[in-house]
Amino acid sequence: MKKVLIYKSQLLPYSETFIKEQIVALRDWHGVLIGEEILPNGLDLEGLDVRLIASPRKNALQRLASRVTRFLDIPFPGVVGCLVRENAQLLHIHFGVEAVRSWPIARALGLPVLITLHGYDINIYREWWEAGNAGRLMRDYPRRLLQIAESERVIFIAVSEAIRRRAIEYGIPAEKIIVHYVGVDTKKFAPAGLPIKQRSRRVLFVGRLVENKGCDYLIRAFAKVQRIVPDAELAVVGDGPLRAEYERLALELRCRLSFLGVLPPADVKKQMDQARVLCQPSVTIQNGASEGLPTVILEAQSCGLPVITSARGGATEGIQDSQTGFAHQERDVDQLVKSIERILNDDDLACDFSISARKRAVRCFDIERCTKLLEATYEKHYSAPSFNKRH
Repeated sequence: MKKVLIYKSQLLPYSETFIKEQIVALRDWHGVLIGEEILPNGLDLEGLDVRLIASPRKNALQRLASRVTRFLDIPFPGVVGCLVRENAQLLHIHFGVEAVRSWPIARALGLPVLITLHGYDINIYREWWEAGNAGRLMRDYPRRLLQIAESERVIFIAVSEAIRRRAIEYGIPAEKIIVHYVGVDTKKFAPAGLPIKQRSRRVLFVGRLVENKGCDYLIRAFAKVQRIVPDAELAVVGDGPLRAEYERLALELRCRLSFLGVLPPADVKKQMDQARVLCQPSVTIQNGASEGLPTVILEAQSCGLPVITSARGGATEGIQDSQTGFAHQERDVDQLVKSIERILNDDDLACDFSISARKRAVRCFDIERCTKLLEATYEKHYSAPSFNKRH
């Protein structure tokens, strides 16, 4: 069986469940997850083939050496030899920023490389990076990413058409970008609990509490919704730097909502099984950061949960407007109120959306189907004439 090295420096935040699920879904390729550290409160990696390519507890000298090697754009000593012994055929890197970080290793390995672009790594404006907002070492991120794109060994995977269009605007050649939906496990995320029309009027938000997720717009909308639908509820799953600010906003607007914090995937599924609608009112913020196609939108629809969203890829590809949910313009609180109110108060509409959402998720976003297409891309890229002689 052919082997693909899958790189992500930190293994793995809860928000990156999609990486784990994609590896698990591989059938014709064996995925080895490589990274520099295992997060103590991250995802459970049991069942995955994992390699650490840096010391989990670096001393001062090792930390200095790591910074020097990054500054000189060379691999950390010993890493390349360790990975060469894996006898892999491909390197798959998630996120453009990780591609720039790991490029010295990728360059030394000489393998065909795939880089998946997910959102912030291509949506944030070049000027923001170049101004040093992400630190001195990342000021030349845009230039280095485009430099990497010139390599014949590299192709890019965009998680949505919206991300592909943005990558082309960024300067990556269109012919080097393929769209592959990550997909979701439609067997795991299957309808459960009460039928939609028998559920309480519960609205669900799932995501980090950061500006571009737009949770504050949902709170403002829900303050109006609860006046129209007195028994409406709002549950917010996730945490982040803006939680305290959002709690103050909810108190000020007298919103009836519950902040549930970060929950493990199984508990997020339980929340979906109790809700009547998922709302993801994403926005584009000042530095350009915006969402491509949030996995939670696909998971919700796979559970038969209608979705209301303004996420770029979510609103245009993730859902079918007026069929599986409602799309709305960013920051349009009044439209968000109308859409929530319709799904909460119209049982037949909610039921129709639920049925259509499930069917479309199975048809378009089943992870087995999506990963089979990814493996076909693996095979094609590995088998390209320029690599046949080398491998």
